[in-house]
Amino acid sequence: MGLEALRQGNFAALGTAIDDWTKAVGHLKGYEKDAREDLEAKADRAEWAGVNATVSRQFVSTTAGEFADALAQATSIRDILRDTRDELVGYRDELNRAIDRGWEKKLSVVGEQGGGFRVFVNVHPEPPNSEQAVKDLRDELQGILTKATTSDSTASQVLRAIAEQADYGFSGVSYKDRDSAAEAMRRADDLAKLAKHPEKMSDAELKEFNVTLAKYKDDQLFSARSATRLGAEGTLRFWTEMSDVHMGARDGELKRLEEFQKNLSMTLATATLSDTDAMQSWKKDLVDQSNKNFVSDAVNVPGRTVGAYGYQVISSLMHHGKYDAEFLDAYGKQLLKQDTAPAGPPGIGSKNLWHGDNHQLTDLVFGKDDGRDPLVGFMDALSHDSEAATNAFDDKKVLEHVLESTRYTDRDTSVGRALEAAVMGVGVGEKPDGPAPHTATQVGIMKNVMHMVAQPDGGSDLVSKGLGDSFGNMASAYMPEISRAMAGKGAEPIFLTDSALPDGLDKTDVTRFLYEVSQDPDGRAGIILGQGVYTSSLMEAHVSDPSLYDGGSAEAIRTISESTGVIQGIVGHANTDEGISAEIASEKEQNDALKAKGDYMKALAGAAIGVGAVALAPATAAGSLAGAGASGYFGGIAGMAIDRLMDGQQAQGATDRALYQTGRELNDYQASAQSQTRQSALDAIEKHGSDLPPQSTGNQVRDAVNDGWVDSDSILEDAHVRPAA
Repeated sequence: MGLEALRQGNFAALGTAIDDWTKAVGHLKGYEKDAREDLEAKADRAEWAGVNATVSRQFVSTTAGEFADALAQATSIRDILRDTRDELVGYRDELNRAIDRGWEKKLSVVGEQGGGFRVFVNVHPEPPNSEQAVKDLRDELQGILTKATTSDSTASQVLRAIAEQADYGFSGVSYKDRDSAAEAMRRADDLAKLAKHPEKMSDAELKEFNVTLAKYKDDQLFSARSATRLGAEGTLRFWTEMSDVHMGARDGELKRLEEFQKNLSMTLATATLSDTDAMQSWKKDLVDQSNKNFVSDAVNVPGRTVGAYGYQVISSLMHHGKYDAEFLDAYGKQLLKQDTAPAGPPGIGSKNLWHGDNHQLTDLVFGKDDGRDPLVGFMDALSHDSEAATNAFDDKKVLEHVLESTRYTDRDTSVGRALEAAVMGVGVGEKPDGPAPHTATQVGIMKNVMHMVAQPDGGSDLVSKGLGDSFGNMASAYMPEISRAMAGKGAEPIFLTDSALPDGLDKTDVTRFLYEVSQDPDGRAGIILGQGVYTSSLMEAHVSDPSLYDGGSAEAIRTISESTGVIQGIVGHANTDEGISAEIASEKEQNDALKAKGDYMKALAGAAIGVGAVALAPATAAGSLAGAGASGYFGGIAGMAIDRLMDGQQAQGATDRALYQTGRELNDYQASAQSQTRQSALDAIEKHGSDLPPQSTGNQVRDAVNDGWVDSDSILEDAHVRPAA
């Protein structure tokens, strides 16, 4: 900035812009509040049907989110403009004071063409030490101009960067002042330079690198700037060499590097959310690097010609953070094309595809994994982005291949979490505000998963391979659709749901799926708790509002109780058939699974989340909610049910059997289902002051559960070959 421009600076126009943005912020605050408290709240409470249950509600939610992003972006722009104006006014006043002090020392300052200036003595003869005084004043003025120029130029860069973050709509980028935004961009440049030579990075530099990543990993400007400064190829080369330099790290160093990798992964994930031209090119270039062989030069290994392929490096940085869905779609298509390329039955070719080269010495993941199977990292990325997960598994061939591949690889846990995100609509780390209605696509994926597990020839092996926990979580989230499938046509007004495809599951597949998953302790816990909470929520919904079903609350309670008997009966028979009672070790497994999932459910129940009758997805990183119906309720009754389930289901050992004791005694298990369901009905009657007679209602619940339990045996006989038959 030139001397005269600052000296004569009139920042009235900038002040007007600030006033305009302040008005915009005020308007947007009102719009955002209306969108959040009125528009979105009404959409959540509305009884949407069919496609409206997902598309319309999602549109309203997205629109409300846009107002929030617009408010954040407008506030940032206003604050940066105001901060810059205040700084420039301060520098102008500082400049004029310095010039006035110079005049008192007989020094004059004049501007020159091009923004420069000249300082000279304005009297003759010159006072003593005039030469030094001229130099001091010139240096002081230049320092002020440099600071003003930095303030002006960085404000311009930051404002332009904020505007470029989103092609459409608003990015939601938020900064309180110019300094914080400019500092983020400066730190990004510094790290990009440091990352050029990881082998030269000192321990202190590595520590500072990690601290900076941890601070800015959610900052879109920082993340995009650091990624683009390093470049796509540079990013992959950096991590290849970084992992090579620190291969074999142990103890404290290993923990620090694990944290470093996590922060770097989250930073890159945030970067992909940016829509700047530079980031669009970066994402495309990264996918284009997938097949490239990256051999580290940081450590000299004689004869090494094969390092890590781009797929492996990219995926090793995907275990954490939420990547852009479109980027995951593009990368996933390339990766899955490679993973499905080998000939043979679905999944079998993955066994040696990524581990066949003995010359690969690079370990790309600090921790248990080695990063060689890129599907592991990619599946973790999908687990954090439900949209991308749903997109990926909507392809039935992809779903079949990936699930079958778990038989031959160690990717089962990651695949399970990705499937949870795909069918639940909530990713790992996301905190839903209320029930997440299932789309038709999500229900279709769930149906296909159930069909694969239900296959007589090896379907059960998928459960034993480590997917049981996730399958149980998925079943818990789909209790509304499962209940509809088992009950059949005519029960729609009773089994409330806002699913876009509530009748989309096949009864035979559902039966076999529940049977197989119930033989896994974690899977069984998910089914038991999910079904129990859904039952209690339905009970409360129908007791509190008898108009939900024209047959009345009593008939609705009977139908719900009978459904409980069927589903819990399948679980109980599965346990008995498996012979779990002979394995003492199963007590601890069952208790641990129930406690983990029960604690999670109880925490959410205590928060009174949502307005729908809901079944909570159990204690998984996904933390999902599964909608059961906008007309129902969730709160105290479901919370009480969780307490009973947790207390009653604890396996106490051979001499002191609790009610739900892992199915050792089938009769006890049946009695447990009766007791739990009966008490949920009585709790609802008491809470809402219903005129339903408690004693006869309890008796009807018992009979209905028993009827359902008997039916479950014949249903299983028709659907599954059983050792206990």
